[in-house]
Amino acid sequence: MPSQLPAFISVVDSHTAGEPTRVVIEGGPDLGSGPLAERRARFQAEYDHFRSGVVCEPRGSEVMVGALLCKPVNPQAAAGVIFFNDVGYLGMCGHGTIGLVTTLAHLNRIGPGKHLIETPVGDVHTELHADGSVSVRNVPAFRYREAVRVEVPGYGAFTGDIAWGGNWFFLVDGHGQKLIAANRNPLVALTTAIREALIANGITGADGALIDHIELVSAPEDPANSGRNFVLCPGASFDRSPCGTGTSAKLACLYAEGKLSEEQTWKQEGILGTVFTGSVVSHGDQVIPTISGRAWITAESKLYFDSSDPFRKGIAF
Repeated sequence: MPSQLPAFISVVDSHTAGEPTRVVIEGGPDLGSGPLAERRARFQAEYDHFRSGVVCEPRGSEVMVGALLCKPVNPQAAAGVIFFNDVGYLGMCGHGTIGLVTTLAHLNRIGPGKHLIETPVGDVHTELHADGSVSVRNVPAFRYREAVRVEVPGYGAFTGDIAWGGNWFFLVDGHGQKLIAANRNPLVALTTAIREALIANGITGADGALIDHIELVSAPEDPANSGRNFVLCPGASFDRSPCGTGTSAKLACLYAEGKLSEEQTWKQEGILGTVFTGSVVSHGDQVIPTISGRAWITAESKLYFDSSDPFRKGIAF
């Protein structure tokens, strides 16, 4: 099994509404040319040390999301991408896609206009606008189960919806928490306990899929916006942005409840007060969400992996 790391790789870092993305543009592993889902499986099975070396300490952090740039299967696509973080792999990543498109523009590989991006869970249609903002037409989203009750040790009972927005989410209202950055520690503790309770009670997404994102929702802090969220990502980190796939899952639930009509704009605040705008169109018993936001380039750099470095494969906590 391959275990060696390259001497160095080239990356471009950005943040989308506060949430970082690190795009590997040169030096990544050769995963072949098959479908992105197959390449992600090979990445996980044979090159997981590359994932941890790129996004975990000492080169990254628990909040860093990585994006491995891949040659797409469809020659009309601008890029293929596999998203990953400090504990594993993501199906889709909304903020990461905005960061990826911004990075491709920074590298002069694309210009304003519409661009197809391939991901392991399907094709994503994006548009780079003249002002630098990016719209992402996500994969189909849907509410899988409504009003699921779970007992959370030390906290009591919570009721939430299970929804797919490119990743699996458990969305909870009525949690009694104020969703502000100053409350980050109790919010992480609560959402971690909810996720553990879901696992302990066998509550899953479709086909037994792990629900690895927990989303607390509330009214917005700014009355000009529509709602606010706090999203626990896989592992122990939380999304600094309003979370693209989390906003997609929220829109799917709102549409299922009859609280959001087609093309109606929803303004989603994140924990930092930054905003994604979103809307949906009907797609059978699902919806197609479109999320818009802005990313900014923060660095171009090389990451070095000295063979004598005991932490060249990252530090996992």
